[in-house]
Amino acid sequence: MEATEEERLLLTQRLKAAVHYTVGCLCQDVAEDKDVQFTKQTIAAISEITFRQCDNFAKDLEMFARHAKRSTVTTEDVKLLARRSNSLLKYITQKSEELASSNMEQKEKKKKKSSAAKGGKIPGEQEAAVNESEDSNMA
Repeated sequence: MEATEEERLLLTQRLKAAVHYTVGCLCQDVAEDKDVQFTKQTIAAISEITFRQCDNFAKDLEMFARHAKRSTVTTEDVKLLARRSNSLLKYITQKSEELASSNMEQKEKKKKKSSAAKGGKIPGEQEAAVNESEDSNMA
């Protein structure tokens, strides 16, 4: 189901308001930390630039996925987008690896839980049980 033009406009306005609010909070934090002031016009300009840049990023990510004949944006697309900023690319790569590692750990835990529920033993315990029975057969 596709949104109507009016719904899209309303969503865009809400997103712009959220970006403006967040930029305002960040500017306030910086102002307190660095003892500087930001005018309302400056905050509005930063908000507008940020919103437009995010829109460009979204379109680029969509195009990267489409070029790869995918309908889903992947971390590789995000890394490609960040390629011009070495520090950002390094940060994104690090976070991506942390997430992948965390996901693998969670999958292993689920796997152990499901196999323990099915057979009552986890794979290591099953091997030990097999070895014990082999030993008793040899005696």
